[in-house]
Amino acid sequence: MSRHYEMPFGAECRKDGSVRFRLWAPAAREVEVELYGADGGDPAVKLPLQRSDGGWFELITCAAPAGTKYRYKIYRSGENRSAQDPSAQDPSDQDAGQLVPDPASRFQPHDVNGPSELIDPNAFAWKDAAWRGRPWEEAVIYELHVGTFTPQGTFAAARERLDYLRELGVTAIELMPVADFPGQRNWGYDGVFMFAPDSSYGRPEELKELVQAAHRRDMMVFLDVVYNHFGPEGNYLNVYAPQFFTQRHCTPWGNGINFDGAESRAVRDFFIHNALYWLEEYHFDGLRLDAVHAITDDAKPHLLTELAEAVHQSIPPERQVHLIVENDLNQAHYLRQGEHCQPQAYTAQWNDDIHHALHVLVTGEHDGYYIDYAERTVEHLGRCLTRGFAYQGETSKLREGKARGESTAGVPLTAFVSFLQNHDQIGNRAFGERIASLADARALRAAAAITMLAPSPPMLFMGEEFGAISPFFFFCDFQGELAAAVTNGRRNEFARFAAFSDPAVRERIPDPNAGATFAASKLDWTALEQPAHREWLELYRELLRLRREFIVPRLAAACRLTSDYAIHGARSLTACWQFTDQVELRLAANLGPQVAQIPAMHVPAAVIYSSPEINVDDLQRGMLPAWSVVWWLQS
Repeated sequence: MSRHYEMPFGAECRKDGSVRFRLWAPAAREVEVELYGADGGDPAVKLPLQRSDGGWFELITCAAPAGTKYRYKIYRSGENRSAQDPSAQDPSDQDAGQLVPDPASRFQPHDVNGPSELIDPNAFAWKDAAWRGRPWEEAVIYELHVGTFTPQGTFAAARERLDYLRELGVTAIELMPVADFPGQRNWGYDGVFMFAPDSSYGRPEELKELVQAAHRRDMMVFLDVVYNHFGPEGNYLNVYAPQFFTQRHCTPWGNGINFDGAESRAVRDFFIHNALYWLEEYHFDGLRLDAVHAITDDAKPHLLTELAEAVHQSIPPERQVHLIVENDLNQAHYLRQGEHCQPQAYTAQWNDDIHHALHVLVTGEHDGYYIDYAERTVEHLGRCLTRGFAYQGETSKLREGKARGESTAGVPLTAFVSFLQNHDQIGNRAFGERIASLADARALRAAAAITMLAPSPPMLFMGEEFGAISPFFFFCDFQGELAAAVTNGRRNEFARFAAFSDPAVRERIPDPNAGATFAASKLDWTALEQPAHREWLELYRELLRLRREFIVPRLAAACRLTSDYAIHGARSLTACWQFTDQVELRLAANLGPQVAQIPAMHVPAAVIYSSPEINVDDLQRGMLPAWSVVWWLQS
């Protein structure tokens, strides 16, 4: 079977063998499409697009078979070039035209400044017609960066690791953004061609093969998408559609995207169709929307609401698709569920609060954004485990006393993705250290046992499962002045930290543009040859087996869990979750280096997991060893 998501823009292969080229270029006077031969040399054909209402240009032609390379040529000034008397034009007002790729290109084989390639989606034969996805409560997410996950750094190489991930207990892989970015290496958040998988990872059909191969192994595939900005190089929209941007809103990356001003309808549609494109044409099982707090939109409905509605209306009800957000504002209203426990907008949010609380507990760090978790840290953890967010309207020191977050009342715990690591929390450190390099092994085991077995869905960052200590740096591949600005900006970001107050120390921070920085970020799979790393892998496999056996079956009917927690001293807590079958899941945890005193408890035989240091006699006396965790079921 084939899958082809038909968009109202871009180059669309039609059933009759023709191709429709369509571009929104309200600032252009004329637009041509230049068609190139297979070698990408001089254009063999130049064809004009016809202007229509609303700034749209369109052409239907049979002169462009699949595989054709093409560019648009934009004419912005001067008289119409087809005027009868060109000599009557002022020579200073002439416009030679500017060549630009297709902003809705399905593939950029020669990077962001090269021609686009015409892709026929119907040419790929899908063989997963029976795949309907998996219920969200079964989610165990594995975040990976395609370029550093394997030595080869390709979609095809990632496909070869799927059996390993399935045996680990992963049910969903989440790809960091793959939208075409400048150069050969990037985290993906500098994408400029939102519909084109980056050519450094492989061709579109190779990404589709990865998705299909995961489905054959009963694994979902999510894609990280960026709708809050475009990358700093290769974005030509200002040439012919400056209405895409607005000075009324500012973002950390410059002018905001125009989601709510004049002529914003085409802009909103561009991103909504992008979401539907990945879900339908590539058969992804969900999207993770990056930093939605940086999407400024004063329109009603908000873009996030309209996008979620479009997805829910377009995807057949028998197919399970999940939308996930990263939202520093902790806006719980996006996570509300309907009467039958169906997400009204978004399925879940990455819960930074639980990461920050656990990180402070196991490392002792409290600089930067960890300052909000330096006090009452165990309480923050308890709130995350039983109520979702730690911050639900409380004031934030980091934000100079401003309130952060909304109440999570009525939002299920499955709407909060828990994690010990992700690309940001590692890569935004000056030297890209993973938590295994920062924390005591006992502390890390206890934290892993909490995140892997709590009701909220867990997420791992690639290599976490075997205690990887290879760094994951921030890296990119810019050139010239932009490269220098990024390198200097990266180093200056850390000047406010005491450890980096000396400029000489900051100079040791790896250059993001250096090829060596990218190479050092490659996941070191040879670590699995060492006994200590194999032991970590066995621990994670066992925790995920226990989750699959004891926790997941109860979550299916548990969209309304009753839960609570209690703090015992400075570093320990107990928590419980009551399921609909009147069985309670219970946790006792000591996240400190000293033995903790807790209420004496009788732990029944139904222990799910306990740290090696724990024995029943200690628990009955109310003693919990340092860095220890016990989980059990109680009727």
